Amino acid sequence: MKYLLLKHYRGAPEAINCVPMDKWTPAEVDAHIQYMRDFAAKLEQSGEYVDGQALAPEGAWVRSDGEGRPPVTDGPFAETKDLIAGWMIIDVDTWDRAVELAGELSAAPGANGEPIHEWLEVRPFLGEHSSVTE
Repeated sequence: MKYLLLKHYRGAPEAINCVPMDKWTPAEVDAHIQYMRDFAAKLEQSGEYVDGQALAPEGAWVRSDGEGRPPVTDGPFAETKDLIAGWMIIDVDTWDRAVELAGELSAAPGANGEPIHEWLEVRPFLGEHSSVTE
């Protein structure tokens, strides 16, 4: 079953170490990114990693208006521009394993090298059989 682990800038319950990333030192940012890379590499070895990306805060709304260039605007955004920091897709056997991995990912280091203990949104892919019981 595939699950999306969605990292948020804000919108979830506050993390324990909730210092925003733009307030971290370059070394703290590097340590966080390395943790994410190491976590992905571990899941690649176990066959549970599908994909993942960090997202930049920039973005635009785009829609179809028929023929010609689609209109583009810088908002108003549905909070996702300020909300979604990145995501990882995992392919695991059970909901419990997805939750276990999300908990581990939540412990990525942040300010002062301390774990963030951020909340991650765990969502099964539509059409995948899910054993979510909560």
